[in-house]
Amino acid sequence: MKQLITRKLKKNALTIVITTVAAGSIFVVAAYNGSQMGPGSEKGKGPKPEQKPASEMVVEQKQPVSLLSQVAVQATQVASYQAEVTGYGETKPRFELSYASEISGRIEWLAESFESGRIVKKGELLAKFDDTSYQQAVSQAKAEVATAQLELLEEQRQGEQARSEWERSGLKGEPSSPLVLRQPQLASATATLENAQKTLAKAERDLEFTNITAPFDGVIVSRDVQLGSFINVGGTVAMLYSVDRVEIEIPLSDKQWANLPQVDSFESSADNLNERWSATIEATGSDSHTGQQWSAYVERSHQYVTQDTRQRSLVLVVDKPLSQDTPLFPGTFIKATIEGVTLDNLWELPASARSQQGEIWTVDTEGLLQKTLAVTQFERQNKIYVNPTLMTSTAQVVKRPLSNFKAGMKVMPMVEEL
Repeated sequence: MKQLITRKLKKNALTIVITTVAAGSIFVVAAYNGSQMGPGSEKGKGPKPEQKPASEMVVEQKQPVSLLSQVAVQATQVASYQAEVTGYGETKPRFELSYASEISGRIEWLAESFESGRIVKKGELLAKFDDTSYQQAVSQAKAEVATAQLELLEEQRQGEQARSEWERSGLKGEPSSPLVLRQPQLASATATLENAQKTLAKAERDLEFTNITAPFDGVIVSRDVQLGSFINVGGTVAMLYSVDRVEIEIPLSDKQWANLPQVDSFESSADNLNERWSATIEATGSDSHTGQQWSAYVERSHQYVTQDTRQRSLVLVVDKPLSQDTPLFPGTFIKATIEGVTLDNLWELPASARSQQGEIWTVDTEGLLQKTLAVTQFERQNKIYVNPTLMTSTAQVVKRPLSNFKAGMKVMPMVEEL
């Protein structure tokens, strides 16, 4: 019995200890939660946010958001601009000579300068034929001239004697036959002398042709003879290009011609150095001088239409092309920019303002899009110069039209400077 009471007491003591520990844990948790709650907090609610004084409170207002598309426009007015005409062509020498031989013979001497690519002066000796037979022909012709002169002198003397004898005979009038006074014989002797003289002149000219000389200042493009070559009459000796100037034919359309002065202005200005109609040419393509520029002038225009292009051409000239700071060689492909006349009432717009369909878009006073087909007069440095599409003094032209634009569409224009 005593043992049973002792066991119950031990069991109650253990229960009291466990209960005391649990109560302590609950107290600790409650104390922690109390520390996290601010003063004035209500049960089940978090801390209230700090409120600002009424004077510092800002009332936030929502800004209206526009649903209209924004487009960049340029405020454009009509003005006068000097036109520029652009064309393309190839530089060519003034003279392209396929030098043909006037005589036949064998080449016995060649000059060191007679090589392809060399520049030669007018009259410079390039080659020589063997002239033995031509020297002999000159000597023979001289002998024939001397003989003919002697025969003419004898015939003149005989004619004088015949005239004297006729007068001494006492006969009146003229003889019945001109042979009496030896008139036909005198005419024959005169003609024989003239023929002999012309034969001598031809022989001397052929002798001169045995020396091949440059007909003008030029560059040797090709040499078609060698030392010892036999050349027939008309055989090609060389190809030469003149170097005094190069010419460029620029085909132009009717619209481009309309932006240039009258034809007689070109013709008159070509002779006046101070009034020459100027142009600028620039090398194009894969040439090593691509981008290099030269000054040129308009010399003449073709008064016919080329069959393959159906266009007329303007001829530009560059004097002394090989003496330029950067030589301009024949055969160079170039882009030419020619000064035109001044045109009135045009819009100057960026090239991007013209759509792929060739249209100009504008924004009216109500913010509505309008489109008109662009009539471009000329272009220059990423700018286009078009006829105005509106009658107003100032227009808002869209600088970069989009493919989804529709006429009458409302947009928000944003003005950008040029």
